[in-house]
Amino acid sequence: MTKKSPLSATYIKYRSKLMGAISSIVSMDDIEDIVQEAFIKSYEAELKQEIRYARTYMLRTVKNLALNHVASAAYKQNQPIDDMDSLPHELVGFTLEKDVESKERFINFCRATDTLSPDVKRVFLLKKVYGMKQKEIAELVGLSESTVEKHVAKGLLYCSQYLAALNDEVDEPSLSVSANQDTK
Repeated sequence: MTKKSPLSATYIKYRSKLMGAISSIVSMDDIEDIVQEAFIKSYEAELKQEIRYARTYMLRTVKNLALNHVASAAYKQNQPIDDMDSLPHELVGFTLEKDVESKERFINFCRATDTLSPDVKRVFLLKKVYGMKQKEIAELVGLSESTVEKHVAKGLLYCSQYLAALNDEVDEPSLSVSANQDTK
């Protein structure tokens, strides 16, 4: 039988308090990750040394991690752009051709969504364009989450089929030209 760590019991008992302790420091999206990381770091420390006051140790660890997270984010945000070579190639070399290509892909996507039924189109666009969660969409449009999931899957399938068919139409003429050239 394995011995349960006092630190594990402390983590389970005080997890919500640890989360609350850093809720004013970091965003809600980061709290869970930071609290879990604090447990891992505390557990690793416990393997090397005895931790007398587990709750206090974990509370300090979680606060330090939260402050480090904020400091790291602020540092990244305030980095100056010294030379343009450090930017991604797509931003430096953005050309008119890429702009036209991007607009063409967007138009084709719009045409693909126009082939969907109104219900499927609405759910699909809320999920893929507006990034809403299935639960939010279900509440908004008055459908079950299962139906929302099916509509998104159907929209994805039909749009990808439409775009694949468009791609095939574009590729076919070049194939027939090269085939005719080979016979000469």
